[in-house]
Amino acid sequence: MKIVIAGGSGFLGKALVARLLEAGHTISVLSRNPSTAKQSLPNQVTVEQWDAKSVGEWARVIDGADAVVNLTGESIGGKRWTKRQKELIMSSRIDSTRAIVEAIRHAKHRPRVLVNQSAVGYYGNVPFIPVEEDHPPGNDFLSHVAVLWESEAHKATEFGVRVVTPRTGVVLSTQGGALPRMLLPFKLYIGGPLGSGSQWFPWIHLDDEIGAMMFAIENEKLEGAVNFAAPGSVTMKEFCAALGKAMHRPSWAPVPGFVLKVILGEMAGPLLLSGQRVVPRKLIDAGYRFRFPTVHEALQDVLK
Repeated sequence: MKIVIAGGSGFLGKALVARLLEAGHTISVLSRNPSTAKQSLPNQVTVEQWDAKSVGEWARVIDGADAVVNLTGESIGGKRWTKRQKELIMSSRIDSTRAIVEAIRHAKHRPRVLVNQSAVGYYGNVPFIPVEEDHPPGNDFLSHVAVLWESEAHKATEFGVRVVTPRTGVVLSTQGGALPRMLLPFKLYIGGPLGSGSQWFPWIHLDDEIGAMMFAIENEKLEGAVNFAAPGSVTMKEFCAALGKAMHRPSWAPVPGFVLKVILGEMAGPLLLSGQRVVPRKLIDAGYRFRFPTVHEALQDVLK
């Protein structure tokens, strides 16, 4: 297939590009910094300039593509949530998705599917019950972002395009994401759960994140919001215990919630002190088989 990936030079994008190339697909990447992107991507990948805000010359690669994957978005945990940073988190997702849908609208030969990234933050804090895709959204900032983000993506259905919005948990890899920052305290023998430790910690191994994305591209029956989280749900305390075991380190030094709020501000709540027991119901029902269904298997593989 001919596949266009927006944000293809990021952490998830590079992993997805590599797997798609192995499968024999032709890849075009949309990047705001083409020269930098070309340095980090294989030579057979075509890189197109875009501003991630408006339709431009890049839209020609959408016309005739079989699939589009949008991974664009300002890092959620990269900087303290100032008013300006929150605006950037929101606009980077909404504007890029709107531009892609607009390019699809004008295409003579529209893609069959748009896979547009979302996040489990859609649900907000759900401390007790299992969360499947029909669970309502939360009421915090990240929930609001995800609701608007998905809404923009689903407008592509008006043009006959199948839309999948993966609600992704924490992706486990030493190559990027949250895990590398979680490893340091354990390396120093001061690792432990964040906050009470009772909050749910939805996670997914990088291989399954990419595998599920490819499954979403190829499986014509999969559509709408899809939970991308492993079936082996754990709490923060259980995750950190498993992480300590995999690293042969203790997990005894919890970080109080009030300390995290002082250090990180508003983001500490929705990112670290709350969670959801996410169930990947649609993936399971559609026949996707997780390579790493339990956190012990996942961490043993990631940290080997």
